[in-house]
Amino acid sequence: MDNREIGRDTPYTRPAKFNMKAFMALVRQTKPAYWQLALGLGLGVVATGIQLAVPHLAGDLINGFGKAINKTLLVSVIGMFILSAVISAVSGTVLGIFGENVVSRLRNNLWDKLIRLRVSYFDDTKAGEMTSRLINDSTQIKDLLANSFPRMMTSLLTVVGALTLMVIKDWRMTAIMALAIPLVMLVMMPVMRQSHKIGRDRQNALADFNGEAGETLSEIRLVKSSNAEAFETTKGHTTIKKLYQIGLREAVYDSIAGPLMTAVMMGLFVGVLGYGAHRVAQGSMTMGTMFSFLMYLFQLLGPAATLGQFFSDLAKASGSTERVQTLLAEPEEDFSQGAVIDVEGQTLAMKHVDFAYDDSKQILTDVSFEAKPNTVVAFAGPSGGGKSTLFGLIERYYEPTAGQISIGTTNVQDVQLADWRAQIGFVSQDSAIMAGTIRHNLTYGLAGDYTDDDLWRVLGLAFAEKFVRDMPAGLDTEVGERGVKVSGGQRQRLAIARAFLRDPKILMLDEATASLDSESEAMVQKALESLMKGRTTLVIAHRLSTIVDADNIYFIEQGHVSGSGTHQELVATHKLYQEYVATQFKQD
Repeated sequence: MDNREIGRDTPYTRPAKFNMKAFMALVRQTKPAYWQLALGLGLGVVATGIQLAVPHLAGDLINGFGKAINKTLLVSVIGMFILSAVISAVSGTVLGIFGENVVSRLRNNLWDKLIRLRVSYFDDTKAGEMTSRLINDSTQIKDLLANSFPRMMTSLLTVVGALTLMVIKDWRMTAIMALAIPLVMLVMMPVMRQSHKIGRDRQNALADFNGEAGETLSEIRLVKSSNAEAFETTKGHTTIKKLYQIGLREAVYDSIAGPLMTAVMMGLFVGVLGYGAHRVAQGSMTMGTMFSFLMYLFQLLGPAATLGQFFSDLAKASGSTERVQTLLAEPEEDFSQGAVIDVEGQTLAMKHVDFAYDDSKQILTDVSFEAKPNTVVAFAGPSGGGKSTLFGLIERYYEPTAGQISIGTTNVQDVQLADWRAQIGFVSQDSAIMAGTIRHNLTYGLAGDYTDDDLWRVLGLAFAEKFVRDMPAGLDTEVGERGVKVSGGQRQRLAIARAFLRDPKILMLDEATASLDSESEAMVQKALESLMKGRTTLVIAHRLSTIVDADNIYFIEQGHVSGSGTHQELVATHKLYQEYVATQFKQD
């Protein structure tokens, strides 16, 4: 059982501190438009400068009220208010665009990485968790970069500028305010630490929920056929309750952070007002200077709260950043390195291959076979013996832990991966179909343009033309998610038609006629016989009647080859194969 099971919480590990260097490295990977950042920050500096000049002018305006209202100064103050607001809006827009561009490119990088990751990664990670990395975690980073970061930059400029001018005007008043800074940090740090932990917990819980929901909904037919609605309901409610509890904690700490900051700042405001009034009464400060200080203090309220919120957002985003960085650091397949080799007319061989998934027990041990050009090589044996794993190694989803696979005299690891897979056609028992039209599925992954005549031709070769023509939209008929709108036999024939269109040099068939009714099996078998002509063909089959004419049959049990030869040779020499033949042919 793992930590995602019902009623079991993920053990708490002390969250790592936010690594700004790593975060900036993540941003640099997106090759951002730095001119947008420079322009946005430059405009922010201008707007901040104008805003900081307003209290000074307002102080002069108030000091002159006893004589006469300076209309020019009054108009200047109002104009500067409006101008700073406009420039701030433009600055925020430019910085927001910068952030959105960075996040868009980050999502492109994540999507490119996910598509190119090795199959072993997908074996260990739920699809919903990967979706969460792509959507939820990148959204958290987006909020930090596109919203919090621009506000933090302009707020920081305001705080630094205001404090500088306040020191110049009256350092004693400024010193009173500075005393509150340690108090603010003392009060806010515990809240920020909890926000950090809660943010990590929330993102982890969301990833788990995505994974469980995606898995359950994609297998809804199994849920219903197993009467598992009650179990899945309880499981879902448990996960949702966990998210709810995390959300409650987050709401509490978020609601505490804002009022705490406001309370501290209001206390500071009252203190400055009282001290300033005392100074004015003594005559050591003018009313205009005190008014300027109060305006600067008001200018600091918003930025100070924004800075506090930024550090809270930073803490929440730290977990997302770490997970995104971990994903981007995963090794991916290299499609371009290696030699381009035409495999036609060359022998495919596996020589003394061992294989194990990570640290699990050995799946294959000292497996060797040879498939000469234009021959049919079959693999038979008990379920779980490692036959499908052989195909995974040939497709180069995994690498052997020992031994090698060769084509002619070349190790397949030295062949360009994209070129290698382009020359292989694969038809499995549960041939995958993408949501979309029949046309889309036939041409999926293929370069070039194909006419309707090309598609109808391969459908005819696969004995699929009739049922496609009978469909309401023909080639443009939607097959539904996972091909639910076509039968198993129709799905197999569509997969064979796709293989015809691909025109592979090596054909691999994994239980391609299993689980079909007799009529569908007969039609699929005819299509396969046509497809196999002139190609090196590898076949996995439990029904031995489909491979009696193979040029060579390898019997795989417990991860090794226990016998090989033609059907007649194995019947004569291999006891377990004899039992399989006797049992199956008696049933037939």
